[in-house]
Amino acid sequence: MFKRLLSFLFCLYFFYACTSSTDNYNGWKMYGGNSDNNHYSSLTQIDTNNVQQLQPVWTYNTGDVDTANHSQIQCNPIMVNGVLYGTSPLMKLFALDAATGKQKWVFNPFDSFSANKRSFFILNNCRGVTYWNEGDDKRIFYTAGTDLYCINAADGKPVASFGNNGKLDLHTGLDRDVSDKFITATSPGVVYKDVIIMGSRVDEGANAAPGHIRAFDVRTGKLRWVFHTIPQPGEFGYDTWEDTAAYKHIGGANVWSGFTLDEKRGIVFAPTGSASFDFYGGKRRGDNLFANSMLALDALTGKRIWHFQTIHHDTWDHDLSSPPALVTINKDGKKIDAIAFTTKTAFVFVLDRETGKPIYPVEERPVPQNTELEGEYLSPTQPYVVKPAPFSRQNITENDLNTLLPDSSYAAVKKQFESYDKGNMFQPLSKRGTIVAPGLDGGGEWGGPSYDPETGILYVNANEQISILTIVDLKDDASKNETVLNAGERLYKTNCMTCHGAERQGSGNYPSLININKKYTAAQLHDLVSAGRRMMPAFTQLSEAEKQAIAAYILDIHSIQQKKFIDTTKKEDPYLKMPYAITGYNWFVTKEGLPAIAPPFGTLNAIDLNTGEYVWRDTLGDHPYYAAKGIHTGSENYGGSVITKGGLLFIAATRDGHLRAFNKRTGKLLWEYKLPAPAFATPATYEIDGDQYIVIACGGGKLNTISGDAYIAFKLPGR
Repeated sequence: MFKRLLSFLFCLYFFYACTSSTDNYNGWKMYGGNSDNNHYSSLTQIDTNNVQQLQPVWTYNTGDVDTANHSQIQCNPIMVNGVLYGTSPLMKLFALDAATGKQKWVFNPFDSFSANKRSFFILNNCRGVTYWNEGDDKRIFYTAGTDLYCINAADGKPVASFGNNGKLDLHTGLDRDVSDKFITATSPGVVYKDVIIMGSRVDEGANAAPGHIRAFDVRTGKLRWVFHTIPQPGEFGYDTWEDTAAYKHIGGANVWSGFTLDEKRGIVFAPTGSASFDFYGGKRRGDNLFANSMLALDALTGKRIWHFQTIHHDTWDHDLSSPPALVTINKDGKKIDAIAFTTKTAFVFVLDRETGKPIYPVEERPVPQNTELEGEYLSPTQPYVVKPAPFSRQNITENDLNTLLPDSSYAAVKKQFESYDKGNMFQPLSKRGTIVAPGLDGGGEWGGPSYDPETGILYVNANEQISILTIVDLKDDASKNETVLNAGERLYKTNCMTCHGAERQGSGNYPSLININKKYTAAQLHDLVSAGRRMMPAFTQLSEAEKQAIAAYILDIHSIQQKKFIDTTKKEDPYLKMPYAITGYNWFVTKEGLPAIAPPFGTLNAIDLNTGEYVWRDTLGDHPYYAAKGIHTGSENYGGSVITKGGLLFIAATRDGHLRAFNKRTGKLLWEYKLPAPAFATPATYEIDGDQYIVIACGGGKLNTISGDAYIAFKLPGR
């Protein structure tokens, strides 16, 4: 009898030990689900046997979709104490009854602006919000425009004691005058004890603000600490910049994709982007710490614990695109606490959480040095992850070209391919055009990976996207007798061409400006250039004369184009005057807009981090052109997945507008639902009164898809 009791107690203990590690994953209180940022839920009500029965139970329409300007919702909502918090296309913050979708309150940041200043409000994309509470003091933090807002979670009103009547300007605490520079935040901050740690999105041109990481007091908004991602004299990493004055001028190296927090150790993990200007580094020679790095910082003080740089002196815009997942792997008989993160270059880095040392080998390999750009410096080596294997193509050959194209299109693509510089993932950029593979939107994007703590499997949705980057010379100075038209064209090439293309035809995710005079007046375009909108920064560094010249050029205002250009205001910092620009974020596509490379265009991958081997790999989504022909190709995708203990992987993310559920063990598609607009966002799952819900934001707008304003919740019927 005693032995049976011992056996029972041992089994009970074993069951508890195996399940207790996932008990804290039964809610969705943070961006990415929890502080581990693993997108994992221990809920089991919806499983592989009944997921086919899922039905929508409520829809919340925010009422502010902006179809004319391709509005989006990228928000991964959170649920706290039965209330769901999210954001709208026009940056309203709302609270809903999470079981019914009934609105509790809405906060509109536009209300804090006078009527004549509302047109200057920056519309940033928002991927999530942050919750903090102490007793009855419950707050939501989120960024709208240039401000971090602190909102009472109970009634939706600004908390007057925080910052300036409930908001804090993100230009604060950057150690130099950045008042004329574009700063916002697309991803939410993270709270540790009584500080909120914030990253930023900044301009990617030469006029970028520095991307220093800052922590603010959650109660007052007072600046608590700053970590300089572009080191200053006496700081570690300062000697990796050849120009000792670089820190006074260079921007970027910002955390735009969010943070992951190890609450037990008090470590915040911060992935940084490239230094600016993204595609030419002659003004920032050296390896450029801490750009393109994973940083481990003391969350309470901001002190550096360790760093790992994934690209030295980036000239390809290969930012670290998502925060890591906290993982514990079993390798060689040892349990190792680590972090795992994906990159645009299609690598999975797995690093020891306390030291930053790679768990699987990372090799420094020689890369091409044959740059033709005057003053440029390229690192002789770059880090390559040996294992796991890359999850997207890192180079393309003629065999990768799309044979599903019509013959004439294929011939044109082949001719283009032969004309470009190519052959290495780190191929130097050139004036002939360079194939960048994975492309600027390729590999792992901002949705980030998901991780199953029960099995040790990491799930990665990936883009097979290729970019063509072409360098052009820029004029040094304006002529004395320059016309408004000539000035507008010159300023367009310097400030706008990178995104909208040399012929104003648009590129990548950036719209065409051809015939834009049918949509905007000169005054409206002036406001847009001054304020920015979503992906477009505010060009506050431009003078009024320069803005008017750009408007005259873009809008074809003939009445003033031939007038003499006169500008008596101060000029930009000569240190930031770039000798080169790119002709646009151009994707390798046909004249019809079809991918020039063969499918798959998007994939879903399962990788066992205990072994570094792939468990399964499948095509994700469909391209509309090929879907109409019955060809399953996969689709470019933005937004992450959710993994559940019920055996499921939920993901939307694709341009074809479906929410899908896969068997996480096999990759088999079990269920899909056509949404009213594509959901370029990460789902959330939670439980209320014994019912499990799946919620997704259907904002569309990206990749020339229809815009939407709906949040849709699903659950099993009859419950």
